[in-house]
Amino acid sequence: MNKVHFSAVLLVLWSGSARADLPLAVEDLITDKGKVKLELSLTYANSDRQGISTAEPVTVQTSATSFVTLPTILGESRGNSDSLVGTWGLRYGLTNKTEIFARTSYLTSKSRTSDVTGTRNSSDSRFADAWVGINYQLKKDDKLPAILGFVEIALREKHEHSSSSFKSALIGLTTYKAIDPVVFSLTTAYRFNQSRKDGIHKYKPGNVLLLNPNVAFAVNDRVTLTTGMQWTNRHADNWDGKAQGFRRTSSDLLLAMGYGFSKDSTLNLSLKSNVSGSNGADLRLSWLHTF
Repeated sequence: MNKVHFSAVLLVLWSGSARADLPLAVEDLITDKGKVKLELSLTYANSDRQGISTAEPVTVQTSATSFVTLPTILGESRGNSDSLVGTWGLRYGLTNKTEIFARTSYLTSKSRTSDVTGTRNSSDSRFADAWVGINYQLKKDDKLPAILGFVEIALREKHEHSSSSFKSALIGLTTYKAIDPVVFSLTTAYRFNQSRKDGIHKYKPGNVLLLNPNVAFAVNDRVTLTTGMQWTNRHADNWDGKAQGFRRTSSDLLLAMGYGFSKDSTLNLSLKSNVSGSNGADLRLSWLHTF
C-alpha cells in the first residue's frame, strides 16, 4: 500500500484538528518532524426541531471531536436551521511522536421558527472559535493496538453576546489496529467547560462525552471508504445557575470517502446522520496538504 493511499486513510479517519481518527501508518498520523500540514474544511449542518424547546443548542460538528454550538430560543414550537462553518487549521511536527496544531472557525447560519404568534426568520455570521492542542503517540501499532492521546484548549470562543478565553478544553485517547487493508479504531473524548460571562449572564455550556468506533477499508491505492458510529452524551447548558433542559444522549451514523491526489494532498467527504436523540445531519468536505 503506497503513501498516496495512506494519506487518503489519514484524511478519512483523522479529519479535523482533534485526533479522533487514524491512518494505517503512524508516520502519516503524526506530522513528520519539521513539516507543516494545512487543513481547510467546510461543514454544512441542517437541523429540524418540533415541539416545545428549552433553549437546547444546535450543535455543528466540524471534526471528529470538535463542535460549534448555536443557541436556540425558549418556547419555540417548530424550528429549522441551516448552518455553514468554515475551518482553517495548521499542524506542525514537533518530534516524530508529537504534533502541535491550531485551528479557527467562522460560522454563518439561517434559522426559521414558527409558533402560535407567527413565523420568524433570523441569520447570523460571526467568528466561532479558535483552538490549540497537541497530539502524542503513546504506543505503536504492533502486537497490541496503537494508542494516541490528544489535548486541546480554546483560545477564544464567541457566544451570543460576548466572548471568552481558556474556558473550554478537550482530552481524549484513540486506539487503533491496522490489518491491511482495514483499520479498526475507537476514540473516546471528553470536553469540559467552565462558567463564563455572556453579556450580563453567567453561562456554562454542557460538558460532552463521546465514543467513536470506526472501520476504514482501502478500496485501492487512492480511495478509502469508512463507516462507523458516534455516541454522544451532552449535559444541559446552564444560564445563571439554572439548567436549560436536561442531559441528552444521541447516536449518529458516520460515512466517509477519502481520495488521495498525491502523497501530499488528500480530499475527504464525510456525512454524519442522526439515528436517535435529535434531528439533523452534517456534511463536511476537507482538504489536507503537506508542505
